[in-house]
Amino acid sequence: MNARILTATAAAVLLSSGIGAREGSHAAPADTECHAQHDATAPDTAKELVFENLPGYNKKCWIGDSLYFTYKFNKKPKMGTAILVVRLFDTKDAQLSNLEILGSSDMPSMRGAHDSGEVPFKLNKKSAYLLPVNLVMPGEWEVKLVFKKGDETLFRGRFLFKI
Repeated sequence: MNARILTATAAAVLLSSGIGAREGSHAAPADTECHAQHDATAPDTAKELVFENLPGYNKKCWIGDSLYFTYKFNKKPKMGTAILVVRLFDTKDAQLSNLEILGSSDMPSMRGAHDSGEVPFKLNKKSAYLLPVNLVMPGEWEVKLVFKKGDETLFRGRFLFKI
């Protein structure tokens, strides 16, 4: 009889702590950070950033009236690492390298699972901005670009592609 009480008590403690929860369930202790982040009753204070849809590869993408950029991959994207190349120009088609460009990649269907985070582009000797994009599985991918001058964000854009 005492063994049954101890077993029932141990099971109750394990279940209440989340340790005994079935695989695939979302039971978690009430004091975990994960639980707090997904609390549907918590107020949403984060403002959604707007990213403009970009035209296709090698098309002019205007940043205001005085700058534009083009983008393309160095070769057709496939599994592994693809290099995104961005070139920045003024209205007289002179190539520039005076802005900071940040990029991030993720799969929209699995938001956050393969998120690269915001990574700065690197400049090569030809003043082209380069960003390695890790493509870890087939499907639809999204790349977001942020153009900054100092602390000021000048432009946010995004494009989708499939591998």
